[in-house]
Amino acid sequence: MPCSNGLERGSRPVQRPTEPPGARGIGFTASADIETASDAYASRFSGATGAYFLDVQTQIVLDLLRDFSGATVLDAGGGHGQLAVPLVRRGFDVTVTGSDDSCRNRLDRLLPRGGFVYRTCDHLKMPFSDRQFDIVTAFRLLPHVQQWRRLMAEMCRISRQVVIFDYADRRSANLFYTALFAVKKKMEGNTRTFLLFSRPEVAGELDRNGFTDIRFEPEFFIPMVLHRKANRPRMSAACEKLAGALGLKRSLGSPIIVRGSRLPQSSG
Repeated sequence: MPCSNGLERGSRPVQRPTEPPGARGIGFTASADIETASDAYASRFSGATGAYFLDVQTQIVLDLLRDFSGATVLDAGGGHGQLAVPLVRRGFDVTVTGSDDSCRNRLDRLLPRGGFVYRTCDHLKMPFSDRQFDIVTAFRLLPHVQQWRRLMAEMCRISRQVVIFDYADRRSANLFYTALFAVKKKMEGNTRTFLLFSRPEVAGELDRNGFTDIRFEPEFFIPMVLHRKANRPRMSAACEKLAGALGLKRSLGSPIIVRGSRLPQSSG
């Protein structure tokens, strides 16, 4: 999809990832963010348990950005508002991209006029110069894009200092992903297929694009579908705290939020 012409401010060793059923079908495109920007998708994070999920995600991201107050941020495919909203409220200068003009609709409702910049574009060829933004983020996007290496390379090209994104890790309950996907879909109703990655795979691709000092921050040890089914966020928080204390979340948690920092320029 061609990019829109205007930049508007809030006015309106590497191996291939495991490919789940339907990986080459609908949804595994660089425009997968159209679905995540919808109100239907937002309903997955409604209620107390949904708020708990978003709070965990937000706290991890803000911790990873604690030394970048007021920095410029490009949130690729961030029409869902899960990051743009808290980042704007924390004083970051936020630009959001979407694959369709409709991807800004939730942002226009959630953020004040003039509070952010929005651009419709192709996420595999974004209309920004090299290192234009201090930070580039992408959530709910990479695991749903078949050409994920191109997407990651584009994110790294645009970032001056840091890239942050989330992904589903193979070393977790996702080991049983293919066998149990039908059960998960029956329990959640509107779940999507997604790609699985390993930490070495993600780290290798970041390093290839000049980013190192990589941090992996798992969000949950217990599968999110089970937290949703229980719908008891206090119990979920207690269980995850115990899993963290036992080291289970650190070693076997998913999804994982990863931050990569650009290698410093050589003075020689």
